[in-house]
Amino acid sequence: MKILIAEEEFALYADLLRTESGLQLHGGSDVGRLLEAARECPIWLGEPDLMAQLLRKGCKPEWMQSTWAGITPLLATDLPHDYRLTRAVGIFGQVMAEYVLTYLLAHQRHVLSRVAAQTEKRWDNRLPRSLDGKRVLIVGSGDIGQSVAGFLEPFGVELHGIAREPRQLEPFERVFGMEALAEQAAWADCVVNLLPDTPTTRDIYDAAIFERMRPTALFINAGRGVAVVEHDLVAALEAGKLAGAVIDVCREEPLPAWHPFWTARNLLVTGHSSAPTLPSAMAALFVDNLNRYRTGGALRGRVDFQRGY
Repeated sequence: MKILIAEEEFALYADLLRTESGLQLHGGSDVGRLLEAARECPIWLGEPDLMAQLLRKGCKPEWMQSTWAGITPLLATDLPHDYRLTRAVGIFGQVMAEYVLTYLLAHQRHVLSRVAAQTEKRWDNRLPRSLDGKRVLIVGSGDIGQSVAGFLEPFGVELHGIAREPRQLEPFERVFGMEALAEQAAWADCVVNLLPDTPTTRDIYDAAIFERMRPTALFINAGRGVAVVEHDLVAALEAGKLAGAVIDVCREEPLPAWHPFWTARNLLVTGHSSAPTLPSAMAALFVDNLNRYRTGGALRGRVDFQRGY
């Protein structure tokens, strides 16, 4: 079976998959070199932006496995959607939870302001706050959101979630529908956005939402940059409507030098680094889905093109 691997780390993925019998592996990251192999390979594994370029050249697989959780480049209206697409699921939970926990603790312990105080040779003896009893709202309660909640639960936080519609999901105390976002943002000490990019999730964090948040609250965006009205966030921080923001994803990446996020009050940019794909975990997911593909089973992470995830 011929497999196309459209990845900068092709050699590593090829090495991880060599133990699987009957696979002919072709790939790399140069689109020109990928094109010839793409026409012969019914299965593609790789980065959505690279595979989108191959689709635009007239190639199309039977099944495509994304190595990213997000598949936005493949949702473009000028691209075909009549093939099976699966996104990376079940492999980002721990790394995303580590990211969220890092900045929650940094916020509670005043880490960044203490660094600033040290550069000014100013003694900062403010007492830290515990996570115990803090209210955390996770917006996007899918497999990653549930994993993040599971890692936070032992710290004694109160956990609420937001999903497309209300439901019961462990370990959340309650999961609300999207219509409750403003009300729940007002409830939370920390709002964590993990939503994918869909038409219904763009520009949802605007001045009205930030106006409702607590002045001591932290906002973390590790979902998609288009969810946030950027100038509204900067204005809210300047006005003290919330205490801080950690921004991993932006509308334009890399962030241009003129962008106000660089100098915004109490805002930290983390350069789209929150949850990197671990090739060993990705290879294991691909092998599992490959076995399901061969036997006609349901593929994990199957994308509904209408919903956008």
